Amino acid sequence: MRHMSIRLRLLLAGGIGLLIALGVAAWGLAILFDRHVERVAASDLDNRLDYLVTAVEFGQDAQVRLPTPPYDPIYQRPYSGHYWQITAPGKDLRSRSLWDYTLPLPQDAEELWRGSLTGPRGEVLLALVRRVIVTTSGKDVPLRIAVAVERAEIDAARSGFLTDLTPYLAVLALALLATLATAVTVALRPLSAIGDRVSALSDGTARRIGRDLPPEVVPLAAEIDALLEKREVELERSRLRAGDLAHGLKTPLQALMGETARLRAIGAEDAALGVEEIGRSMRSHVDRELARARRAAGAAGSSDPVEVAKSVASVLRRTPEGAQLRISVEGVAGLMVRLHRADLAEALGALAENAVRHANTRVAITCARNHDQIEIRVRDDGAGATAELLDRLPERGLRLDERREGTGLGLAIVADIAAEASGALHLRNLNPGFEAELVLPGLR
Repeated sequence: MRHMSIRLRLLLAGGIGLLIALGVAAWGLAILFDRHVERVAASDLDNRLDYLVTAVEFGQDAQVRLPTPPYDPIYQRPYSGHYWQITAPGKDLRSRSLWDYTLPLPQDAEELWRGSLTGPRGEVLLALVRRVIVTTSGKDVPLRIAVAVERAEIDAARSGFLTDLTPYLAVLALALLATLATAVTVALRPLSAIGDRVSALSDGTARRIGRDLPPEVVPLAAEIDALLEKREVELERSRLRAGDLAHGLKTPLQALMGETARLRAIGAEDAALGVEEIGRSMRSHVDRELARARRAAGAAGSSDPVEVAKSVASVLRRTPEGAQLRISVEGVAGLMVRLHRADLAEALGALAENAVRHANTRVAITCARNHDQIEIRVRDDGAGATAELLDRLPERGLRLDERREGTGLGLAIVADIAAEASGALHLRNLNPGFEAELVLPGLR
């Protein structure tokens, strides 16, 4: 029950409630129908009783008689379930259906009594008994006149009513259950909306859930938004601390690497190589830890890849290697990717620096939309990579040209950034040249 969905819980509870309500309704209807049938039967018995009261007479011998008994076949058939009886002092008159049985009439009944009596076969009868005082020959003669019907007929009518009612109750139950299912679906629709908004938060198309929701779920949305706000503040602090760390270690590393020239000048070539190796190792560790900090901070935010590419190209044109190349940027402004500007600048910077390092005459950066994705291609006209190295280039520490300075972390960091943003990095050789394609989720 703990892991059961809210929809199933509501449907189960509502269905059980509906079935109980319909059962109680059927029971109540049966009672009402039973009472109604009993009233109809009592009314019919009362009419028959009135006939007997008006039809009874006394002869010259002061004995009660019934010149015109009720002419109804049900009173002529023995044990038919319909009976009448007139009890007078010294003599009883009764219907043929009673045969030789005498109804046990109550002795001290009021003027009109209605209740149950025992029939000739032990069955339960619904009976009406009227006490009448008739004056004949100057004397008051008490009479008790009774008519009765077998209660089994009333029970059979009730059973028939329930049998006829059951299909309609089943149809009503199905209709109510369908209505319940529709109501539950409509009632839970705001929760689906929250799920859609959480998905929008995940893919970067929205920053907050918002409060334009039903009052019942606004507190939940407000708590999630507050959590997101707190997380954004923490992420920004992490990013700033990572930047501070990078700037704090940059100068000591540069100074350490500068010591190699002084060591070589005094002929300490082995020491210079050792320092360079240590410096490269430290730079590798710093880059790796900065990449971890960036991944821990996530890939929140959005940026324009064309704008970032132009900024990266502008910086590279000022470098000695970039000044000798033709670096171009193509793409429609306004393309947005789900990636923080700093992370996109780091990824594009690494790809562009790699292209500048190996290009002969030109580097081209293009940005284009492909359905819901943005494809950023960085191409150069260099020699490319061998087939053996092409798939291994994103590995940490692997360099295409060991003669050039570098840590071998650039493409690895780009691949990590792409993966954290639900994107991908594709590397391929051109003829001639080399292309690095960065695919990132786009924003509308």
